[in-house]
Amino acid sequence: MTTSPPALLIAGHGSRDDGGADALRALVRLLGERHPDVPVAGGFSGDPDSPLSLDGALDGLVGRGATRIAVIPLLTAPAGPVPDALSAVLARAAERHPGLVLARGTELGPHPALLDVLERRLDEAMGSGARRPADRAGTTVLLVGRGAADPHANAEVARAARLLWEGRGFAGVETAFVSQAAPDVPAGLDRCRTLGTAAGSGGPDRIVVLPYFVLPGGPVERLHMQAEGWAAAHPGTDVFGATVIGPEPAVADVVMERYHAALAAAPLRDGVPGAGRAAAEDARPAHGAAAVAAGTGER
Repeated sequence: MTTSPPALLIAGHGSRDDGGADALRALVRLLGERHPDVPVAGGFSGDPDSPLSLDGALDGLVGRGATRIAVIPLLTAPAGPVPDALSAVLARAAERHPGLVLARGTELGPHPALLDVLERRLDEAMGSGARRPADRAGTTVLLVGRGAADPHANAEVARAARLLWEGRGFAGVETAFVSQAAPDVPAGLDRCRTLGTAAGSGGPDRIVVLPYFVLPGGPVERLHMQAEGWAAAHPGTDVFGATVIGPEPAVADVVMERYHAALAAAPLRDGVPGAGRAAAEDARPAHGAAAVAAGTGER
């Protein structure tokens, strides 16, 4: 019976950006330092030109002796093509490595620790001189997600926006999406401005565009370019751009929560896949944490 803990594979999606790859490597190093007993690797699925392949990262863990791997999607919300891209990686791994056992956990979601990091990113974007309650009361936040064809996935971004707004003193937190869903970033900024005008203030004092992404990359660059174009066309409104969450210790903690939840839902015994659902500590409905063994197909 194997007593060493299952390995951890962090699954990013669709980035060919070197900055995103560097940030993922930093997160892998951080997790390795904090949990030296757990083999950790990370990569991206969904883009064959990614500088950090998820297939290669998984093969690397197997090469280090891993026979059981928990896979955690490094996403703040579900996204359209992501499950299929990740499923393809796991299916290929099952063919290459007979006997390998895998459990897929849930995305990170609007965990309270990540909401706290988002709040810090908002403060950083506004600057050290704009942190009084009155400053927040004049600030509207546009939380921008990746976007998906599935409305239930997009609803998770709206839920995060509500949780971010509660008790933090901002005038409002609206949502927008980079692709596949409405509103897009310019339309979201229009809505922020219109709501401020309807409230009798003539528009918000400032709008902060906040990426709902863990890592930098192409979608984040696009949303900032769209925000800059809108700001140039509306010189009477101050628009600030915040940075992504990044490889923070809080992210490492949430990843490990998802790792342990996936293992609790689908215990990985050599050659015997478990089954179940991964629980999320923020009390959101859990997405399936499917266990996969070579030759059995996917749950």
